[in-house]
Amino acid sequence: MDGIKGAVAIVTGGGAGIGKAIVERLTGLGALVAVADIDESAALSVAGSAVASGGRAIACPHDVRSWDSAFSLVEKVEQELGPVQILVNNAGVSKRVPLLEMSEAEWDRVLDINLKGQFLMIRAVAPGMTERRFGRIVNLASVCGKQGFANFSHYCSSKFASLGLTQSLAAEFAPFDVTVNAVCPGIVRTPLHEGILAEMAKGNDTSVEQAWRDFVGMIPFKRPQEPSEIAEMVVYLSSDAARNMTGCSYHVDGGFVMS
Repeated sequence: MDGIKGAVAIVTGGGAGIGKAIVERLTGLGALVAVADIDESAALSVAGSAVASGGRAIACPHDVRSWDSAFSLVEKVEQELGPVQILVNNAGVSKRVPLLEMSEAEWDRVLDINLKGQFLMIRAVAPGMTERRFGRIVNLASVCGKQGFANFSHYCSSKFASLGLTQSLAAEFAPFDVTVNAVCPGIVRTPLHEGILAEMAKGNDTSVEQAWRDFVGMIPFKRPQEPSEIAEMVVYLSSDAARNMTGCSYHVDGGFVMS
């Protein structure tokens, strides 16, 4: 795919789930990828697998909530791989919590990681991208950024805000040929979802597997999305094929939320 081979990319939350699939797809196409994750061992494992498969990747421990960590990460990547051309803001967390049971700390945890984390990484890469007049930024949002769901007010708020951030910065960075888009995954069984499934099962007095079947049953196609399918959309938006696409959000959700 044009524009990917030889490009330098950062993938936050790259140590597992959707992030891991994005790293695998980017390195498979010849990108030079920094696997950024707060879990250093996970980042090392994913980067090591990419290198063993013939790709080029480095592991970077990173806390998306930290200004210093974001700027240090970009500095490290540019020293070891070159100027950052692609940023994939994938790191995120979620938890099923009714509002009347939600603490301030839980609200802050989700907003800090899901929204502030995207802002900080964009803030760190944007000076270089705008100066070089080229860049691709892809924010992982969610169908929960298009429709509110009970007991996920903090998560939905963070993802609605991610789409606002995407649109605003797309307009701001367009004069510099920097695109900013969002991908909205549907129901993907990753480590992020396991805790949610356990909470759903407990609340409905059922098994985790039945909760999963009930979850998938809400999808028109009656099948979940795979991490590799989300990765394909991310890679497309990072490529030259999407050079005239900015400020938009793209669902990979089997029709779960239609808008």
